[in-house]
Amino acid sequence: MTMTNQIISSNTEQHLRPGTGQPLRWGIIGCGAVTEVKSGPAYQQVPGFVLQAVMRRDAAKAEDYARRHQVPLWFSDADLLINHPEVDAVYIATPPDSHLFYALKVAAAGKICCVEKPMALNSAECKQMNAAFAKAGKPLFVAYYRRSLPRFLQVKDWLQQGAIGTVRHLHWSFSRPPNAADVAGQANWRTDPAKAGGGYFVDLASHGLDLFAYLLGDIVDAKGIALNQQGLYQAEDAVSACWRFAIGAAGAGVEGADDNAVPDATGSGYWNFAAFERRDQVEIIGSAGRIEFSVFAEAPLVLTTATGRTESFIDNPAHIQLHHVANMARQLSSGEPHPSSGETAMHATLVMEQILQNAIAN
Repeated sequence: MTMTNQIISSNTEQHLRPGTGQPLRWGIIGCGAVTEVKSGPAYQQVPGFVLQAVMRRDAAKAEDYARRHQVPLWFSDADLLINHPEVDAVYIATPPDSHLFYALKVAAAGKICCVEKPMALNSAECKQMNAAFAKAGKPLFVAYYRRSLPRFLQVKDWLQQGAIGTVRHLHWSFSRPPNAADVAGQANWRTDPAKAGGGYFVDLASHGLDLFAYLLGDIVDAKGIALNQQGLYQAEDAVSACWRFAIGAAGAGVEGADDNAVPDATGSGYWNFAAFERRDQVEIIGSAGRIEFSVFAEAPLVLTTATGRTESFIDNPAHIQLHHVANMARQLSSGEPHPSSGETAMHATLVMEQILQNAIAN
């Protein structure tokens, strides 16, 4: 049995709608590209869940998605999906500028919600969302799915075992060339701060920063420099930052983390979207070794200590949010907390706000 099947089938209640003997019925708002392979099919494959409805403002595209994915209901009006009696939970897969708007409607309807990352445009919106779901008594999940991927759970396991001793520093270097659409000046919500809350840094670095907090503890005292070096769009395209992991104070699940004498670790990052090559390399340096991995590339995990070098190859599932969705089913059926909640996701937004607090140079 593969690790994927173990996660999906381990003690997952087949009927997650209390008192009905039926699966929990999900609806998707914004059935665009991210839902075609990465997420949408996961809601159909995890036991206890079914994909019941989809919504897109373009009715023809909504109908086409429903037909191709065998989804019973489709809408061009989000309110109709949110309030439909055959929809028990809603996955919001739209750009960040509409997350708060739709999430508040889902909370008002008293339904379970999962929202795409980044959680919202800013931390103030995140707080509103968390308060609304707390009042409604319903869970709010956020699609920081790397917290659920087996390859990163292996990294966490090495850290918990103390494989590299006491953690000293983490560094992430990420770069890539400008894409053709941006060079051509084509419209792109990911580089429009009014729609995305920033540029590619917010869209992509949020994955890593959230993951690092999961692995090592809360990120505090973050500082950064953000520049627009290409002038292709309004948002930043080059960012450097440094921060501190509050390991000793908060405990991060690493060896000795419950002991307040454990020193905090430092962190740094560099992101550039105008470079000549693609690079994605994370290094966690400890007192007795180091761990290397990629946030996005399916590269090997490498553990190096005085006794030797270990490489671990763990493939991602075809539908990369599969484990994330399975963990939602696990929380709803057994109460085991999901690793990515509204509260943890808000932390990632707060960190990015601290890093980007300097004015962007044009």
